[in-house]
Amino acid sequence: MVLALVALFVYGVATNDRFRWDIYSKYVVDQRLSSGAWVTLQVTFWAMVIGIGLGSLLAVMRLTDNPVLKSVSWTYVWIFRGTPVYVQLVFWGLFGTLFPNLRFGVPFGPTLLHLDIQNLEAAFFFACVGLGLNEAGYMAEIVRAGITSVGEGQSEAATALGMSWSLTMRRVVLPQAMRVIIPPTGNEVISMLKTASLVVAIPLTSELYYQSRQISAAIFQPVPLLLAAATWYLAITSVFMVGQYFLEKRFSRGASRTMTDRQLRAMTVGPRDETP
Repeated sequence: MVLALVALFVYGVATNDRFRWDIYSKYVVDQRLSSGAWVTLQVTFWAMVIGIGLGSLLAVMRLTDNPVLKSVSWTYVWIFRGTPVYVQLVFWGLFGTLFPNLRFGVPFGPTLLHLDIQNLEAAFFFACVGLGLNEAGYMAEIVRAGITSVGEGQSEAATALGMSWSLTMRRVVLPQAMRVIIPPTGNEVISMLKTASLVVAIPLTSELYYQSRQISAAIFQPVPLLLAAATWYLAITSVFMVGQYFLEKRFSRGASRTMTDRQLRAMTVGPRDETP
């Protein structure tokens, strides 16, 4: 029954001339959309690099015994998770107005580097930074949850063997924590791909969604262009989901409670007859 209803819906959409499938088929392969998809991928990649790197650092700071580091980490997560990402991106778009010139150098001494922000073509840079800093607030909690999911006995055993804290984290804790970290991180990557459409607030106008809006405004056909953009998002997301599946499978080795055929045979075969 459900399949029949789905088939009827698909048939109705496919045969509805108001969707303008002819325009869809023309623009789904348009160079402007493919270029926009490439820009969206780059923004997603760099934003996640910033988010994962800074988020991991914030997670470690939150787990230390230092009250200052704990407070800094908690405050960062509170601010960036508590304010809308669109508002943060608007702020980064106004960064050049708020700080038209940045000077780096020795205090009360010579200036070593001067940046004229207002004349700097920095929309792509600010898009990656804005999304990355926002993502770091979420990744900090994901990484912290992964680390705390590993039993304290693992760290204690590593310490008893003479391993340093950094070596314990790298060789013992993080490999086990990855089983908890990978699934939500994969979801964050997929979510970031679609959140990148908000960088128009900066404004970065070369990404996928804005390009589809520009074309639809020129030809007065929003529906087929929205479907074309959705097709690109769906295709990229599908690739990400496949990669996430294999990563989860890779890091979950040894954690499954399902016995393999070899383990079952070892349990069912009786002891060998002893020979005199």
